[in-house]
Amino acid sequence: MDLGLRDRVYVLTGATRGLGRATAEELVADGANVVVTGRTEQSAAAAAAALGPRALGAAADNADPTAADRLITAARDRFGRFDGILISVGGPPAGGAADVTDDQWHRAVDTIFLGAIRMARTAAAALPPGGVIAFVLSASVHEPIPGLTISNALRPGLAGFAKSLSRELGPRGIRVAGLLPHRIDTDRVRELDARSTDPEQARKSHTAQIPLGRYGTPAEFGKTAAFLLSPAASYLTGVMLPVDGGARHGF
Repeated sequence: MDLGLRDRVYVLTGATRGLGRATAEELVADGANVVVTGRTEQSAAAAAAALGPRALGAAADNADPTAADRLITAARDRFGRFDGILISVGGPPAGGAADVTDDQWHRAVDTIFLGAIRMARTAAAALPPGGVIAFVLSASVHEPIPGLTISNALRPGLAGFAKSLSRELGPRGIRVAGLLPHRIDTDRVRELDARSTDPEQARKSHTAQIPLGRYGTPAEFGKTAAFLLSPAASYLTGVMLPVDGGARHGF
């Protein structure tokens, strides 16, 4: 199936590695152009070089109020258009409610919550009909994950914002959606497993709760995200799509 991605242009935040990078690879493979962001110019440039001529790297911090305008301008200057954005940030610090400091909460709210909202709001003003805004959230939208208090608090709020925004932008033909990864085999998930006293047993325990019987791969997430961003998903908006091998058992 042709996803209709050829020559479309997407901004992907936090995409030098992990789920964002996997999505960038799938978009480029289908003929799209991407602006990928990282924490440093070096990491962003290296990711773009590996992706090839259809990619541009840019250093950006989602907490920076100027970042969204700058990234959209970069996309238009380099590729001549702007069709969508995938908003993702690194995982917040792990810890329980008693462990997380006020400084960690402030930083997480600035980057994960307000930064994502600002990115989406700026993208919404710049997108044409047919554009799309997608958030990389987490399975914690539906079920709190032990030891990830910040994520459990902020991701559901972003899901609510995304659903509200989908209603506001629907009349303009702009879609808004979320992706909810669970145990995808990334560095971040391996780090979380390693926090256990027995990381191997922790992985076995998590795997046993997944009907498909394994962790997902970044490429599997990337293909799902590329579809959701593409014109092939033109009648999907306001959805929170689990990418979890069936780990969410509810409707």
